[in-house]
Amino acid sequence: MLRNIFPTLGRFRFTVQIIMLFVTVYGGSVLGSYATNQLTEALPSLACAYDKLSSDKCILIVTQHQLHHRIGQALVNAKLVTVKVLIPTLISVGVFFAAFFFLNKAFCGWVCPMGTVQELIFRIGRRLGRPLNRFDKNNVGKVRPVKWLMLLVLVLGLPLLAGMGVASNELGAPYCQVCPSRLATTLLTMDAEQIAMQTSSGIGFFLNAAGNALFGFVIIAALAVRLPFCRICPLLSWNAMFQKLSPMRLVKKQNDKCEKCSICQIACPMDIHEIGRESGSKAFHEDCTLCGRCAEYCPDDDVIQIKFFGIKLFGSSLAYYKNRVKKESPEGLPKGKVIWLTQIKADK
Repeated sequence: MLRNIFPTLGRFRFTVQIIMLFVTVYGGSVLGSYATNQLTEALPSLACAYDKLSSDKCILIVTQHQLHHRIGQALVNAKLVTVKVLIPTLISVGVFFAAFFFLNKAFCGWVCPMGTVQELIFRIGRRLGRPLNRFDKNNVGKVRPVKWLMLLVLVLGLPLLAGMGVASNELGAPYCQVCPSRLATTLLTMDAEQIAMQTSSGIGFFLNAAGNALFGFVIIAALAVRLPFCRICPLLSWNAMFQKLSPMRLVKKQNDKCEKCSICQIACPMDIHEIGRESGSKAFHEDCTLCGRCAEYCPDDDVIQIKFFGIKLFGSSLAYYKNRVKKESPEGLPKGKVIWLTQIKADK
């Protein structure tokens, strides 16, 4: 039945993404603010708390607030550590892990509204015939550490220093000021308040300017690069710390044919070249979002699988691969649907 409705895993994932984009951006108007805070405060995806209609909140803003308002101050006043600091922090992280445990990093590939926005823009770029740019195995390693730097400095370090009184109080949630999801999700609700520049202080102005610049860069880059912001997103690194603890994971068997085949790594939107040459746990790289494209474009039966508690949810197959490439190439080019620029070039 599911195969009849959704002929490919990619089509099914895209449908889930669109539904979750609506739910995470506009769902708060249905459930109300109190219910959404209680139910989805720690859902591990970039659903922005600045979105007034959101039905979801990002764990990164919760973490920053805990570090700023609780842990930082508690280190100055040790008597607050037990009841007012550790317990609320453990609850926040615990709720996050409870949700993350079941779906692992599929939250990034299936739920995150910022990821969906980037994929929609990328699809537009493909249909406009824009050139595809990607990271090869020699330079992708230069980008990967950025997400860890963003996590350590913007999400953890500066909020903690602000809570301790060492840094300015305006640095209590610096990541949220530069996060492109803050602008993307609020603009989707026709709220332009977050894009306005703060001029009351130098720090606020700098953070807002950096956020607006990053947002503009991501929107433009997404036309020619798959998931440009996801590569440096601190939530990706945050999720990576827990990915081995979840029963939901990507599994790849050893196959001698992989040495001569690179289709799966070409299909990977995160340019994870390890998926083509590694097997076992090494194939489930920290940048993997469990989108499943590598399994969709693997031409060998069950070499790449997505499993939950060891049960196969989806596995590669030659028959599926042949059907998939009829609709879309591994790079994401639609068959027979590229318009405008490509057509203009052809007319010339």
